[in-house]
Amino acid sequence: MRSYPNVRCPTCKQYGDWFSGKYGPFCSHRCQLIDLGKWLNEDYRISEPLRPEHLEAYEEMPPGSSADETGQDEE
Repeated sequence: MRSYPNVRCPTCKQYGDWFSGKYGPFCSHRCQLIDLGKWLNEDYRISEPLRPEHLEAYEEMPPGSSADETGQDEE
């Protein structure tokens, strides 16, 4: 079985190996349903559709790079 890193549950913020479980990335069915409810109540929403100009800043990014990397080491 594939080993996944420990991550935080998006709902309750507990750390665990949630991706290997039934409800990954959530720790439980309850947390999964809470998140779904937030989407259905429009607490979460995508503000506008993506357009090509939104992606222009990432055109020069080398392959394998992450958009989250800032080039600075975190302490």
